[in-house]
Amino acid sequence: MGRIDYLHDPDAPPANSVVPSVVAFVQDGQGRVLMIQRSDNGRWALPGGGHDAGESISDTVVREVWEETGIDAEVIDVSGIYTDPGHVMAYDDGEIRQQFSICFRARPTGGEVRTSSETTQVRWVAPADLVELDVHPTMRLRIEHAMDRTRTAPYIG
Repeated sequence: MGRIDYLHDPDAPPANSVVPSVVAFVQDGQGRVLMIQRSDNGRWALPGGGHDAGESISDTVVREVWEETGIDAEVIDVSGIYTDPGHVMAYDDGEIRQQFSICFRARPTGGEVRTSSETTQVRWVAPADLVELDVHPTMRLRIEHAMDRTRTAPYIG
């Protein structure tokens, strides 16, 4: 399924759904960040996805990281909540989703890097090399906030 992101675009279609979702800022002992290349739009992102009924939000983080990357992770804390109504995602099936994403910091606890049906590449990336990747501005904001360990409270916006 393809996806087009609209960010404060006056020509964006109106949202017809909101799905609580998560992204995980997973950093290894060397400080590298776990990144995926999405199969739906080709862009690089943090692993994540939609929250399913019957699971806790931390279970969603662990499940999504494992499904998309093969890495087992443990949630540390929340770095931000992102609900900008000016960011909508249009999917091939007609769904136009308004952003509602919670970014969690997590650490790897095991597993082996692998791709999935949702990822074409999975890599551990040094923070200095993140600038070279094609990352959507809203995802880059999540990464910047998660890397900022001086924050005393999560970003909410």
